[in-house]
Amino acid sequence: MTSPWLVVGLGNPGSGYAATRHNVGYMVADVLAARLGGRWKKHRAGRADSIEGRLVGERVVLGRPRSYMNESGGPVSTLARFYGVGPEQLIVIHDELDIDFGQLRIKSGGGDNGHNGLKSIRQSLDTGDFFRVRVGIGRPPGSQSVHDFVLKAYSSTERKDLPVHLEEAADAIESLMTAGLAATQGAFNR
Repeated sequence: MTSPWLVVGLGNPGSGYAATRHNVGYMVADVLAARLGGRWKKHRAGRADSIEGRLVGERVVLGRPRSYMNESGGPVSTLARFYGVGPEQLIVIHDELDIDFGQLRIKSGGGDNGHNGLKSIRQSLDTGDFFRVRVGIGRPPGSQSVHDFVLKAYSSTERKDLPVHLEEAADAIESLMTAGLAATQGAFNR
């Protein structure tokens, strides 16, 4: 039996972070959970919540680390080991400052670009060769610090469009699992 896909949404735990830009990975994972008809449960192997099921005919495990963003690597590597998932079956969903709000970029491999969640995962897995669904949040306006910007809730204007963007990111993940990287990039990277 082949390994399932492991799809991990990055974010910070707790209601205080739920609506922030840094938690967009959790938000996309919640859309996928709804498509699976599953409920998040604490995973028995470590500091993560997970759901097992099928999406677009593929076995999938959805994960959300219960740690803070900069400690995501431990829970992700634990889930990967538990399910026997290699980096070629791992999809990480995260916020991306260098992409405008409402835009997506799907890629495989690369550096962490200053993203502490990716940095932690790369260190724990000893590789960066996994798929990334990079959900654009844009850069902070004016002189606002990056830290304050990512930990702030979306603006009222952004909140109106956010559900559409979350669904599109979930569609991209399903495409990645069934159609592959090149076709998904062609359809969703713009």
